[in-house]
Amino acid sequence: MDNRPVPIDHYENFPVATLLCPRRVRPAVEAIYRYARTADDIADEGDAHPAQRLLDLAAYRADLLAVAAGRAPSARWPQVFEPLAQIIETFALPTELLTDLLGAFEQDVVKRHYADRAELLEYCRRSANPVGRLMLHLYGIQSGQALQQSDAICTALQLTNFWQDLGLDVARGRLYIPIADCVKHQVDPRNLKRGNCGLESRGLIAEMVGWARELMLRGAPLSRAVPGSAGWELRLIVHGGLRILEKIERGGYATLDERPALHWYDAPLLGWRAAWMKTRRPGNARKAA
Repeated sequence: MDNRPVPIDHYENFPVATLLCPRRVRPAVEAIYRYARTADDIADEGDAHPAQRLLDLAAYRADLLAVAAGRAPSARWPQVFEPLAQIIETFALPTELLTDLLGAFEQDVVKRHYADRAELLEYCRRSANPVGRLMLHLYGIQSGQALQQSDAICTALQLTNFWQDLGLDVARGRLYIPIADCVKHQVDPRNLKRGNCGLESRGLIAEMVGWARELMLRGAPLSRAVPGSAGWELRLIVHGGLRILEKIERGGYATLDERPALHWYDAPLLGWRAAWMKTRRPGNARKAA
């Protein structure tokens, strides 16, 4: 079994910077990440038929339920379920959060568009929010306000990733911008493709960016309530998301044609903003974003 640290660089819904992750929870973070990444790969990577992907995800779910009940899993994914079994027992992880993540991956196999914001938010509730709740569980933070703020941050990160990857997703036949918002902006979803980023499309993307930013700022106070290095990690995550939204805005909302990304030279700015956020109320973060 490979017990080397897992680099957090692939599963985009996993907002974790391992350098700042407290040492005592790092094995748990890596086990949860490996679980999520492997399921994401089953759902999205390679050229398997959707029916086969669903069968594999069903087998994956059976292994999860087995280790959660203290039974032995199959031999298919020992690198995932051997460490995860230990972490579930050690930290009493809520199994329903892990199954929610798996349900979102299963949905990715078969669902290509979303009717309205409520439908998309329900997807984010399972695809993104469990990650934040699992992290808070590891840190022993369980207040209702903290959970709501965590959900807002995680949903904002998921939406930010959607708007950042808009051109890539559309090319794959997926559209995460709700159809109702397309109609509102008089944009035909079938015309959302590379090279077709007109004024209406840019106005649509601008509204999506504003939606994600509002959610991020709603959850941002949590980053000042989390102590120690975990709090610094969360502040960097919040400002990393806000920085991507800023780049989308400065790029003229043209993510159908160009994908903005964070680079090494963004690090000093993010560090300064995280330090500023530690001592200032984040309600003014729009000016710094």
